[in-house]
Amino acid sequence: MKGGTDRDGDKGGVGPKHTNRLFKEQSPYLLQHAHNPVDWYPWGQEAFSKAQAEDKPIFLSVGYSTCHWCHVMEVESFENDQIAQLMNDWFVNIKVDREERPDVDKVYMTYVQATQGGGGWPMSVFLTPDLKPIVGGTYFAPEDKYGRPGFKTVLKRVKDVWNSKKDALRESGDQVLQQLAEATSAVSTSQDLPEALAQQAVQLCANQLTRGFDSKLGGFGGPPKFPRPVEIALMLQRFKRLEQNGNQSSANKTLDMSLFTLRCMARGGIHDHVGGGFHRYSVDEYWHVPHFEKMLYDQGQLVNVYLDAYAISKETQYAAVARDILDYLRRQMTHPEGGIFSAEDADSAEFHGAKRKKEGAFYVWSSQEVEEILGKERAAVFAAHYHVKPDGNCNLSRMSDPHNEFVGKNVLIERQSLTETASKVGHSVEDLAEILGRCREELFGYREKRPHPHLDDKVIVAWNGLALSAFSRASRILRMEPESEKYYFPVTGCDPKEYLAAAEKVASFIRSRVYDEKAKRLYRSYRKQVSAAPGFLDDYAFLIAGLLDLYEAGGDTKWLSWALDLQSAQDDLFLDKTGGGYFSTPEGDPSILLRAKEDYDGAEPSGNSVAGINLLRLSSLLWGDKSEQYQRTAEHVMTVFEARVREVAMAVPLMCCAFDMLAAQSKRQIVIAGVKHAPDTEALVNAAHCLYDPDKIILQIDETDAATQEFWEVNNPMALKMARRSDEGKALAYVCQNFTCFAPVSDPQSLEKLLKSPPSAAGKVSTFKLGSSAK
Repeated sequence: MKGGTDRDGDKGGVGPKHTNRLFKEQSPYLLQHAHNPVDWYPWGQEAFSKAQAEDKPIFLSVGYSTCHWCHVMEVESFENDQIAQLMNDWFVNIKVDREERPDVDKVYMTYVQATQGGGGWPMSVFLTPDLKPIVGGTYFAPEDKYGRPGFKTVLKRVKDVWNSKKDALRESGDQVLQQLAEATSAVSTSQDLPEALAQQAVQLCANQLTRGFDSKLGGFGGPPKFPRPVEIALMLQRFKRLEQNGNQSSANKTLDMSLFTLRCMARGGIHDHVGGGFHRYSVDEYWHVPHFEKMLYDQGQLVNVYLDAYAISKETQYAAVARDILDYLRRQMTHPEGGIFSAEDADSAEFHGAKRKKEGAFYVWSSQEVEEILGKERAAVFAAHYHVKPDGNCNLSRMSDPHNEFVGKNVLIERQSLTETASKVGHSVEDLAEILGRCREELFGYREKRPHPHLDDKVIVAWNGLALSAFSRASRILRMEPESEKYYFPVTGCDPKEYLAAAEKVASFIRSRVYDEKAKRLYRSYRKQVSAAPGFLDDYAFLIAGLLDLYEAGGDTKWLSWALDLQSAQDDLFLDKTGGGYFSTPEGDPSILLRAKEDYDGAEPSGNSVAGINLLRLSSLLWGDKSEQYQRTAEHVMTVFEARVREVAMAVPLMCCAFDMLAAQSKRQIVIAGVKHAPDTEALVNAAHCLYDPDKIILQIDETDAATQEFWEVNNPMALKMARRSDEGKALAYVCQNFTCFAPVSDPQSLEKLLKSPPSAAGKVSTFKLGSSAK
């Protein structure tokens, strides 16, 4: 097997026929191509110098190790000796892992999207020796078909045009890059964000999303259906604003769209019912037949929106899905020292010893297999609930299996509720849930014996930041679950405190393995050793967000101190201090020809959106000049994306959330004063987390702890002064709005009641004001 980790243990006995320079790399994707007959180079000066010395164009291929169509192009073209010979004769060939080098990917994906109207992976771009784009695309079949040129034809055309029109190609590349730089490096025209736009941003985006809502099957658009958690996050924030304004009917409609979508996704085949976690997307409208790869960035974000759904609805079905994902990550995707691996492949061998892999082979089932594993009686119950059919079930839509790859196979999907199934099979709902859980566990055990999909065991900082946030928030929000609640495999049913321990291990892994303490700089990733690539904006922003959530959950100021160090580094490396906004990449690498300010909140949120929210949270946590500085920076960042929000808000839902947070009339700071981890303190911290509130920030202050005292003395002495007022050693909670604090409460019920009150509710205030306005 090639690259990374294929956990089926089948390594074969014949040595490789070819070996190229990629065999020295750490990236699983590059290692997958180390034995192609193509003379691949990694991105770097050796390749650039060769292209310049020989005056050859560069063929750049960008992908990632769990990319299905990357595998297809490798098999069809890069393992083909004839095509490899053409590539080696005419081009200098470079392979890039887009997860390891998102800076390289961003430059040329921007070009491909601008010139082709869309993009994807594998990305195939031809460059001049000085790295200017000539022509680009995505997957190319080896031969001409369906009126499209094949890869052989494209290679010959580019070679011929290069030989006859080099100067024109170079000039064209210069012009294209200049245009792209102007389009992607927008600057603010004002330091002030229009108040009306900030207040309306979430509404604008919600209105646009609502127009595309699928009322029958969930989601905000047609197939293929991607789980885009930022859309749900936006809709939940809109729900909260409508509720706060007394418009309960509209609030309920907005909430219903979000909850319905989350339920449809959880019941669909995009959800791995046997092993937990979610696949990348479904090819059909039913959330049924997925593209089977599993990406860490999906898992972390999905946990957070399911947690929000649970906090709002108090329905344990949403808590169960959050646990399902987290337990999958702990069971299948965690480095022994705590970091979370990046992805699992869509493809795997159908049986041990098979030379070729097939998409979904690890995950699909025949009806006969299910019956042999579970026995006839239980298999009938299982089949009734998960829509298992003797002739296969991948025919719900004409889009589900257009190439007849899954004939006779079943992708598990819940087409009915437990209650409906229970009435049909003659069991109680409780008994049925237990039976199905045991069935899933037995199927999991059987599935584990199959050849596993390739595991990309890179630990990427940005994606670990998303997971860190998920584990941290789950450790508190899930403590409100009823003690009587029962969970069944693949949910472990652990004490939520275990999720806090997992979060701390993630943070410790990143700090010890991927962070330079002396320089206060991050690297991008870790696999056996730290990557050469630096940390990018999303690495800093996503990790800072995760650390803020970890602090709010656990109360340890060391994570907050680290977040402040990272924010300072982020500002030094990426902030456009004149024009506003953050560049995605640091300065200093001459091979990166374009520094863009990313704004699209897609499968992953934009670094600028997350950074804007981080700055507002930090401003609420701190006091004095630092608080005001973070507030000003947030405003300046957001002014860069004002036009984007006005014109196409649904492209930037998380940025719209940041605008909304900036305009929020009342930001709630909840100060918990008490001995850390003491029962009375814990009860108040749990209560502070139990309600959905996008405006709240939680400060845990233990005045008996020297490190905590030192941190707050420097960063928010007013909050520390308040914490010292706790009576008789009893934990107290202060709820502060607009820098004015209500009288403290000491029991969780009173705190919950106070938090449920409208932001404008009157109450007896303390004599202390919290925040920069108290200077």
